[in-house]
Amino acid sequence: MQKTVYFVVGPTAVGKTVFAIELAKHLNTEIISADSRQFYREMKIGTAIPSREELNDVPHHLIGNLSMHENYNISSFEKEALAILERLFQKKDAVVVVGGSGLYLDALAFGIDDLPDVLPEMRRNLKQIYELDGIEAIQQKLKKLDPVFYAEMDIQNPNRVMRAIEVCLSTGKPYSELRLGKKKNRDFNIRWIGLEQERSKLNKRINLRVDKMLENGLLNEVKQLYPFKHLNALNTVGYKEFFTWLDGEESYEWAVEKMKTNSRRYAKRQMTWFRKNKEIYWINADDNREINLLINQLENDK
Repeated sequence: MQKTVYFVVGPTAVGKTVFAIELAKHLNTEIISADSRQFYREMKIGTAIPSREELNDVPHHLIGNLSMHENYNISSFEKEALAILERLFQKKDAVVVVGGSGLYLDALAFGIDDLPDVLPEMRRNLKQIYELDGIEAIQQKLKKLDPVFYAEMDIQNPNRVMRAIEVCLSTGKPYSELRLGKKKNRDFNIRWIGLEQERSKLNKRINLRVDKMLENGLLNEVKQLYPFKHLNALNTVGYKEFFTWLDGEESYEWAVEKMKTNSRRYAKRQMTWFRKNKEIYWINADDNREINLLINQLENDK
């Protein structure tokens, strides 16, 4: 019998972790995280990793498995996640994959394209533009070259922005078109489940989660990581806003509101990405009856 991977997706703060744990318990299986921010062990509070109780409830993989000082990319994730699946499928009929990082989820489900290597001269030129004129300069360059990918990706990540520009310039084609190549064959079935929520409710949840992170000690975590703010892993929502405050460039109140704003914008980009996937079965995160019915149905179908 062919094995099945259940991909649980959706925007940040919608409730993917709780749903995935409940689903995994019903399926008597384990969870692989596809959240690119939760790979790093030094970044706990700002990335909203599952609680100790949740991690003990169901075995999780690829959470806190790396140091932020290590180099890691989508190709590495694809290989590592496939190896974990192969191992788990020796004793399990199904595995749950959960996350909001579209690129990583798609890499595991469909494979990644063979993209051109980085040209050192091109990267140096882009880095110079970034260092002299700021991230807005390379964002606008990508927007002109590939407005589709610009609308979907995390444009606050300079390395990803520069990589997308390099691919566009090296191939003469938009990066978004190259990602539409032939999918790799996987030797397991794939089921997509998406959690969604009315925008105003989701925004409220996002704001409340930021407040909760601050209550749980986010500032202490940020201060401990401040000496390493140059690392790519830390150039992400929840850290960079408070680094700006610690640099003395903005107020604490600005950092809090900026984190909430950037989190809401990130959620919007996530939904733009996931809406393209017509295989996703969407359920309302507020509808407990629908959620329970779906979980019971999947348990009976396994």
